[in-house]
Amino acid sequence: MAERHADIAARITLVGQLQAVVTAMRGIAAARAQHARSLLPAIDAFSRQVADAIGRASSAAGDGGSGTGSTAESAGAPGAGREGSRRPAEAGTVLIAFCAEEGFAGAFSERILDAATASGAPRGADHLIVVGTRGIAAAHERGLEVAASAAMPSRADEVERLASSLVDLLVPLLAAGSSRVDVLFTRQGEDGGMEADRRSVLPLDHTAFPAPSAGAAPLTTIAPAMLVERLAMEYVFAALCRAALHAFAAENEARLRAMAAARSNIEQRLAGLKRTERMLRQAEITSEIIELTAGAEAARG
Repeated sequence: MAERHADIAARITLVGQLQAVVTAMRGIAAARAQHARSLLPAIDAFSRQVADAIGRASSAAGDGGSGTGSTAESAGAPGAGREGSRRPAEAGTVLIAFCAEEGFAGAFSERILDAATASGAPRGADHLIVVGTRGIAAAHERGLEVAASAAMPSRADEVERLASSLVDLLVPLLAAGSSRVDVLFTRQGEDGGMEADRRSVLPLDHTAFPAPSAGAAPLTTIAPAMLVERLAMEYVFAALCRAALHAFAAENEARLRAMAAARSNIEQRLAGLKRTERMLRQAEITSEIIELTAGAEAARG
């Protein structure tokens, strides 16, 4: 009985240590998610500024905004003009799927890959780019052909580096003839739940570029057409940063929920072990009392 009580006490110690680890992971995930959410307004503001600049530069170029189509064509994406954005891609679609980088996030990566295959399996002429180490492993387990991959950064401040890497991965695929680029990421819905969101990055949505307001035209030092192309690439870069931030925050929120569930289970397990420990301790005390009573009676006899 004493040995069993010692075993229970050791298990209580181990479970308590595990509880401390889970609590720490929960705090880290909450801090990361909150920091990523705080950066989203800045990315949105940057996207609006670039969109406004594209509208002004397109007006200065005298093409009414259609000049942004030359950016996609020069990158190897033919037919990316105003009409091209409404017809299906002819040379394949590049899909960037943002999955989990670390573990303890539940079925985060599986849901993204389910959404990717449900909206058109990335096979044949299509190309799949997977972001996140866990997602890469899950994609290989499913037998999906991954054209390229990248690791999700451990800090929200490093998403710019990830977006630059994704642009480098896109260049050869666009040059090979792909005419559409989509991003698939998890974001928080209006009801507070997590949902997969698929959005188009290329061809550019020209309705997002507002017409310039009345006033003096901006002073430029380069040709308006070249300025539009460079601004369009900045707009794509901002879209990739925004998708990466949403995915980063969603992954940590998924881990936060998983750690909350794990902590609840640990607390229940710890409470059960402590009840067992009290019962065993009471049994030991009762056994000792019986032995002392029997010894005293034997001494009196």
